[in-house]
Amino acid sequence: MMKPNKIKENLSIDNAFFQKEKILGIVDKIKKEVKSQKMYSIMEFCGGHTHSLLKYGILDLLPENVQMIHGPGCPVCVMSIERIDLAIELAQNPDVIFCTYGDLLRVPGSKRKSLLHVKADGYDVRMVYSSMDCIDIAKKNPNKEVIFFALGFETTTPQTAYLIKNLKENNIKNVSVVSNHVLTPSAIQHILNAPELREMESVPIDAFIGPGHVSTIIGYQPYEYFVEEFKKPVVISGFEPEDMLLSILYLIRCINNKTPKLINELSRAVTREGNLKAKKYVAEVFELRKVFKWRGLGNIPYSSLKIQQTFEEFDAEKRFFVTLPPPKENKACICGHVLRGVKKPTECPIFGKVCTPENPMGSCMVSSEGVCAAYYLYKNTKL
Repeated sequence: MMKPNKIKENLSIDNAFFQKEKILGIVDKIKKEVKSQKMYSIMEFCGGHTHSLLKYGILDLLPENVQMIHGPGCPVCVMSIERIDLAIELAQNPDVIFCTYGDLLRVPGSKRKSLLHVKADGYDVRMVYSSMDCIDIAKKNPNKEVIFFALGFETTTPQTAYLIKNLKENNIKNVSVVSNHVLTPSAIQHILNAPELREMESVPIDAFIGPGHVSTIIGYQPYEYFVEEFKKPVVISGFEPEDMLLSILYLIRCINNKTPKLINELSRAVTREGNLKAKKYVAEVFELRKVFKWRGLGNIPYSSLKIQQTFEEFDAEKRFFVTLPPPKENKACICGHVLRGVKKPTECPIFGKVCTPENPMGSCMVSSEGVCAAYYLYKNTKL
């Protein structure tokens, strides 16, 4: 958490969302409305929100009895080691050009080997900024198989769907996709009611800050279920200091009044229905998997997407048959506990010592949205 002088420096930026007086005014309201004898446990699901809390020193502004629990909202972080091993195995095919987003390249697999190590061994591993880059790569390399290892929450899924539709429409045969797209609502429900999580240690959660970017795609309608079924208030929040503090204030009011509500704080970007065109692409190309393993959360039913039969010719998992030995987790890494909010990164014995962004032992330190990366990036603050 940031020291007071650092907080004031950050809040002095000339921006509509960085007005120091307004922000400190919201903080005062939070302090007045928080009941001293009560603990408030709020999970921010999204890794982007976690970074905001640390970057702007928001944790240091909150009363001690308002606990922010960092959730599993980082798609690279929640990728199981089995899927990392699969990526590494596919990338070591000499006839393949393996493409994926940047953060994944540095995540270590079972043998402490990452895709960057595979690239250093001479295999063709490439970082792409867009799924559509794969089409250009395929056209320039007609004798190579291009594999796109797709991952992300609902924010990036429409891009992958658009790619697959283009492959079929343009009869492009040398590109295939491994789908690792995961679903936010399924993870939230699993956190709230999965018995295996209670056995693996869980933390009480009074309310959720819902992800902003994801909600621009799926809308806020899916979260209505959690309010109705679990009686947990949810606020869809932006990422600026004012957004974060207003969202926390709204949730404290809901908790105090015992009135679970769904509040759309990010109404400037999120609607109830979301992005209908993007959702249409996803529905045309993907369908639900029966089960998918998440790092730290285990097997979650209907929590990810697979390619529909209509487009299965572009499914790399059907085009390439891969057998893998049982995965091996790094015993020193506590990523699983961090992703469930059971432990903070600073409770890990190797955090900031053996495990750093330059030498990551686990996915939470690798990703730009990872909790451990956020703590390390702002380690000059008082943790």
